[in-house]
Amino acid sequence: MKKGDIYMGQSQCRSCETRLEHTFVDLGMSPLANSYIKPEQLNCMEPFYPLHVYVCAKCLLVQLEQFSTPHDIFSDYAYFSSFSDSWLAHAKAYVDMISDRFRLDRNSNVVEIASNDGYLLQNFVARGIPVLGVEPAANVAEAARKKGINTKVAFFGEKTALNLIAEGWDTDLIIGNNVLAHVPDLNDFVKGLKVLLKPSGLITMEFPHLLQLMEQKQFDTIYHEHFSYFSFLAVEQVFARHGMRVFDVEELPTHGGSLRIYACHTQDASKPIGARARELKSREEGAGFSRLNHYLSFNPQVEATKRKLLSFLISARQEGKRVVGYGAPAKGNTLLNYCGVRTDLIDYTVDRSPHKQGRFLPGVHIPIYAPEKVRETRPDYLLILPWNIQEEVMQQMAFIREWGGQFVVPIPEVKVNP
Repeated sequence: MKKGDIYMGQSQCRSCETRLEHTFVDLGMSPLANSYIKPEQLNCMEPFYPLHVYVCAKCLLVQLEQFSTPHDIFSDYAYFSSFSDSWLAHAKAYVDMISDRFRLDRNSNVVEIASNDGYLLQNFVARGIPVLGVEPAANVAEAARKKGINTKVAFFGEKTALNLIAEGWDTDLIIGNNVLAHVPDLNDFVKGLKVLLKPSGLITMEFPHLLQLMEQKQFDTIYHEHFSYFSFLAVEQVFARHGMRVFDVEELPTHGGSLRIYACHTQDASKPIGARARELKSREEGAGFSRLNHYLSFNPQVEATKRKLLSFLISARQEGKRVVGYGAPAKGNTLLNYCGVRTDLIDYTVDRSPHKQGRFLPGVHIPIYAPEKVRETRPDYLLILPWNIQEEVMQQMAFIREWGGQFVVPIPEVKVNP
């Protein structure tokens, strides 16, 4: 499929191929979440696609239909991981932990899929461990190469894995942080993991946890880049289908609550299933994640959250208060487009990334400025769109309290923090 082609949706589960018939949540029509608008594009037509999420009745994988190609999403990507201090700290802590736990050294091969700008692999390089990043966005890969990170521009799957094996990259550790959810051809991707992994090798994958998404009403983490939304029960089935076993899991605070799963070849007896994996599986079953009806309860909760945010923004405007945003994350674009929030309710937003400054949010066309704009205009409220790093944002922007400004967090409920 060439760039610009569009899939007209799918009717089968991308994991087990069962027909999709049950709605998890319907967020209406929305533009691609990272398709930030340049000033000269403001009067051009934007494509909008359905954000209608289904749940498979058989394997209970929550998923979006695919309407855009990976090339459309990632060819000129605006997200650079290195602009979040907390994410950089998270990456370094991971490298320290995994290197010590599994005794990685100069004789180990480490491959990261969707390696972005080298934010994580640079920590392995500092330890003298050989690394390769596989990154689909050429502009982001170039930033990694400038840091001295060995990076290949490619979409990962079975074919790419075979090519890497031919180049001598059979791998001791495969890393995928926030990539598994981004994969439209899930089975081809996991086949690639199987091919690339040494017999005694290890895979770690991080992704937002569906349990947290539902409990915290994190519907804004749904966007077209995220094709799948995983419970532990669902992801375990995906790996088992391809001869791999999930033997350990960590629950992380990142992205509003994520899982880090540890997987290996099924026949690798050196990695028995641990207590954390058994406990989480049991907890999900107890919470209803093995029953279809549990998933069908989510849509009404999302509608209620939308009404509460709109009520707050409308009341603030009627009282003569000024509201501006902090951040231009993909989740913010889902939230604002679903709620129909434009410059009539939020004047502008700010972001630390120079790659987003001077552009406009897709769909709602709210302008993006540098953070200094907040001090110039002294708004009454700062709406934190990347609520997953709210503590970091409140520390960076603490100066708004000088004029009585307050922070607002939209998820799971609208909350005003002085």
